[in-house]
Amino acid sequence: MNMITPTDRATGAALEITRVFDAPRDLVFSLWSNPEHVKRWWHPSGFTTPAFEMDFREGGRYRYCIRKGETDSWAHGVYREISAPERLVFTFRWDSGNALHDADTLVTVTFAAQGEQTLVTFRQEPFASLERRDSHAVGWGMVLDSLAELIATGVSKP
Repeated sequence: MNMITPTDRATGAALEITRVFDAPRDLVFSLWSNPEHVKRWWHPSGFTTPAFEMDFREGGRYRYCIRKGETDSWAHGVYREISAPERLVFTFRWDSGNALHDADTLVTVTFAAQGEQTLVTFRQEPFASLERRDSHAVGWGMVLDSLAELIATGVSKP
């Protein structure tokens, strides 16, 4: 199930994506917390993730690169809240240097057990425009598709 529900807020546009993964919550959460696993899925279709550095703790930072062909795009953020295995909150910013397009956003990911499956709710906000939100909706949708593909391979907890 993949549902994109955009909502407008006075502070900017928000993106919300919900997805059910065919794996237990502990496993799905662990795939967000180990850089070797994250490198395998944290990229849109047609990209790779050649680098993902993370200090997975509250106040810890992450930085990663996605690559398509010979073009690298870098992003970074800070983990604000880690409540394993229920919730992650972190900042997100592209490293392009364009403050208008690449301001800090806040990402909240919740993990709800549904038997042997996990309902993931991904929320990112605020965006400067609906266009920026919609661009991220496409990218994050493909990133979550990559996570589903990894889970389908039978990956086990790190």
